[in-house]
Amino acid sequence: MNPVPESENPSENPTESVAAVAESRSAWSQIVGALRGEQFDYTQGRMPRAILLLAVPMVLEMMMESVFAVVDAYFVAKLGDAAVAAVMLTESMLTIVYAVAIGVAMSATALVARRIGEKNVDGAVRAGTQTVALGVLLGAAIGVPCAFFAPHLLGAMGASEAVVAEGATFARILLGTNVVIVLLFLNNAVFRGAGDAALAMRTLWIANGINLVLDPCLIFGLGPFPELGVTGAAVATTIGRGTGVLFQLWMLRRGVGRIRLAGPACRIEPSIMRELLRLSVGGVLQFLIATASWVCLMRIVSPFGDTVVSGYGLAIRVLMFTILPAWGLSNAAATLVGQNLGAGRPDRAEHAVWLTGLYNMLFLGGVAAVMLTLGPEILGLITDRPATIAAGADALRIISYGYVFYAWGMVMVQAFNGAGDTMTPTRVNFVCFWLVQIPMAFLLARPAGLGPSGVYWSVAGAETLIAVVCVFLFRRGAWKGTQLAPDAAPAGGER
Repeated sequence: MNPVPESENPSENPTESVAAVAESRSAWSQIVGALRGEQFDYTQGRMPRAILLLAVPMVLEMMMESVFAVVDAYFVAKLGDAAVAAVMLTESMLTIVYAVAIGVAMSATALVARRIGEKNVDGAVRAGTQTVALGVLLGAAIGVPCAFFAPHLLGAMGASEAVVAEGATFARILLGTNVVIVLLFLNNAVFRGAGDAALAMRTLWIANGINLVLDPCLIFGLGPFPELGVTGAAVATTIGRGTGVLFQLWMLRRGVGRIRLAGPACRIEPSIMRELLRLSVGGVLQFLIATASWVCLMRIVSPFGDTVVSGYGLAIRVLMFTILPAWGLSNAAATLVGQNLGAGRPDRAEHAVWLTGLYNMLFLGGVAAVMLTLGPEILGLITDRPATIAAGADALRIISYGYVFYAWGMVMVQAFNGAGDTMTPTRVNFVCFWLVQIPMAFLLARPAGLGPSGVYWSVAGAETLIAVVCVFLFRRGAWKGTQLAPDAAPAGGER
C-alpha cells in the first residue's frame, strides 16, 4: 500500500487534510453535505465552491421566508381588499421590527464569524449568548406597547375604518408577539456567522410547514378549527415562528452546529454586550432608515385607495419572494468576509464579494425578465380581481427595472456588514432613501401627476443609486481594516 502523503495525514496537518478532502468531493456531494449540516472551513479552498456551499442553504432559508409571505397573501387575498390592506399596513409597521432584528442580526453574524475565523469557538459562544439575551429584551420592549396601541397605529398609517375593524386583532397579535420574530432572526444570524447555514434553513422549513398547514385551517375554519378570518393568519404565523424559535434554542443548547451555548462561556458579559450593541447601532439605523422609508412610501400610496394598496402590497409580496433568495446569496458574502478577515485573508474576502455579486446579478436579472413579461399572470395566481392585478402589475414592472443594480447593492451592503463596518451602508441608505427616494416619490406621485407609478419609479431609482455608491466605496478598500473589539477571554481557554 502506498504511504499517505503528508498533506493528507489528519494527525500531522488536519486543516490542509480537510481542505484537500473537500476539494476532491463532487460538487453535488458537497451540496448534499452542506444541506445535512456538515462542517467546512470557508477560509480555504476554491471560492466558487465555498460560495455554493454557504449559499445553497441560505438561499433555501430565504425562500422559506418568502414562502411565509406569499402563503399569507394567497389565503388572505380571498377575504377581500380590506383584509389584504390590513395585512399590508401591519407588515409595513413590522418592517420597523425587522429593521431592529436584522440590524442586530448582521452585527451578531459579523462578531460570530470573526471569532470562528480566528478559531476562537469560546468567543463565538459568548457572542451568541449575548445575541439571544439581547433579542429577548428588545422583543419585549417593542411588543408590549404595540399590543396595546395596534388599532391606533393602523389608523396612523392611513387605514380606513373598515381596515381598522378588520385588522385590529391581527395587528395586536403580530405586533405584540414580535419577540419571536426578533429571536428567529437573531438565532439564525448566530448559525450563519458560525457557518451553520443548514441549521438556519431547517428552522424556517419547520416554521413555514406549520404556517402552511394552520393558515387555511384558522382563516377559513377547516375541520375542528375555528374560523378566525384574517386573525387566523396572525395566529398561524405566530405559532409557526414560535415553534421555529424553540427549535433554534434547542439546537443552540445541544450544540448541533459549531457552537454550543452552554458551559462557562454561556453567560451575560457586559463587555461583549457593549460590543454587540456598538455594532448594532449602525446596523439598526441602517435598516431602520431603509424600512422606515418603505413605511413612508406606503403612506404616500394609501390615499389612492384600498385597491391600489392591495395591489401594491401583493406586488411587494411577489417581489420579496424573489428578493429574499438573493438576500440569502448576499448573506453568504457576509459570512465569507467575516470569517476570512478573522483568518487574516482580506484578499480572499474581497474575491468572495465580487464573485457573489456576479452570481446575484445573473439571478436577479433573470427574475426581472420574468416579472416584466409575466407580472399580471403571476398576480393572477394570488387574486382574481382585475383592478387589483392591474395595480400590482404596474408596481412589479417598474420596480423590476432596478433589479440588476439591486443585486450588486445588496451584496456590497452585506460585505460591509460582514466586515463589521455597519456605518458605511447606514450613511448610504440615509442619503439614497431619505434625501432622494422619499422626496422623489412624493414629487412624482403628486405634483408630477404620475400617481402610484411615481412611487415605484422612486424605488427603482434609489436602489440603482445605492448600488453605484456602494461599489465605489467597496473598491476603495477601507472595510478591510475594520476592527472589532478583542474577545473577553483568550481563544480556546476559560477565564
